[in-house]
Amino acid sequence: MKKYVVVCAGLCAALAFTSCKSSESAYKQAYLKAKQQEELQQQQPAVVQTQQAETNVVVPLQEKPANNTQVVDNTDNVRVTQERVSLVSGSGLKNFSVVVGSFQSEANAMGLQQQLNNAGYNAQVVKNVERNMYRVVATTFDTKEEASASRNDLQTKYAGAWLLYNAR
Repeated sequence: MKKYVVVCAGLCAALAFTSCKSSESAYKQAYLKAKQQEELQQQQPAVVQTQQAETNVVVPLQEKPANNTQVVDNTDNVRVTQERVSLVSGSGLKNFSVVVGSFQSEANAMGLQQQLNNAGYNAQVVKNVERNMYRVVATTFDTKEEASASRNDLQTKYAGAWLLYNAR
């Protein structure tokens, strides 16, 4: 039985090595194709340069008003993630929120929300539809400074707490 297995293994190895052999013509075709592409690239820049010299067009600048733009500064080097989220459970979001948990399961997010509510926070659950993630928000504020201070306090209990800016 052992001899039969050894013979079969040897036969399979021999077939594998002989079937993977590359032909010389395949190498030659690849070389010729690469050579043609190289020649085309050498010819094209001369044509492009002559066209560029002839077609310099100046387009007048059009001023457009910047309506409804909101600038979020980063002078304090506090990282803020901007996401489009919708409220699932809670009283509502302000501009900046402190996220203490992210879950794919709504039940897990609701569980953490209940723990935060029991600890005295006004926790909320929001959903990022693009990433299909439920975010648990412990606190929410109008200003970045307030949210940053709250995040610093929460990081002692919830490592990895981060700031979320709701892109409405």
